Amino acid sequence: MRLVTWNVNSIGARLDRVLAWCEEHQPDLIGIQELKCTDDAFPHDAFSHLGYISYTHGTGRWNGVALLAKSSVRDVTKNLNAQPLYEDTTEPRAIACTFKDVRVWNLYVPNGREPGHEHFAYKLEWLKSLKETIHAELNEYKQLVVMGDFNIAPTDDDVWDIKDFENSTHVTVEERNALAKVLQLGLVDVMPRSLKGKPFTFWDYRALMFQKAMGMRIDLVLATDTFKSRIQDIWIDREERKLKGGSDHAPVVVDFE
Repeated sequence: MRLVTWNVNSIGARLDRVLAWCEEHQPDLIGIQELKCTDDAFPHDAFSHLGYISYTHGTGRWNGVALLAKSSVRDVTKNLNAQPLYEDTTEPRAIACTFKDVRVWNLYVPNGREPGHEHFAYKLEWLKSLKETIHAELNEYKQLVVMGDFNIAPTDDDVWDIKDFENSTHVTVEERNALAKVLQLGLVDVMPRSLKGKPFTFWDYRALMFQKAMGMRIDLVLATDTFKSRIQDIWIDREERKLKGGSDHAPVVVDFE
């Protein structure tokens, strides 16, 4: 079976690319982030023609998440437990379902903008709610996957050059500590370090950063050991990132028994 996470950076702008990718690679469950559309505006019919049932959570602003499944799922949940507000709004950044025997959370973690910004404080509060939500979920589900765009590079090796990130988000001690607290609940970052030859998942559009290998690994798959033991392969589709009209993120693919 195939599980995928992909920040598509606007489903409207990227629809043809996402449909073509799904048709070629046939994921059983794909979590996408940064929809930038409302639930009603999501192209449900287009994915239905490929055999997918779509579960969406979007309001049309700069976020939004969805799960697309080849078979029906159970226990669809939107938002974290006690998810914090930003500008008096509960942003659509988290959606979960039970797929076969695996509980899957698809996340679009807030960016944070810059240390000291109110959005950075919001990001840390959001990650605290994530920890509390996953802690509660682990009491019910033995096999659990938390995937998506975390907007955090877990280590210095997960950015092209840590010296270029002074006073920047994504690499601060506060963000990494918040991620570590989620992992300490009993999850592992399943991307094998054998891919460490800079296994980036995001490259900004500007300044030919993809061509210069100036990327980041911020799209993560965290899982319980019981799920990790079922993984047969995990890979990043850099070829998709190369194509015209693609997202600035590459799909991360997990194949499992």
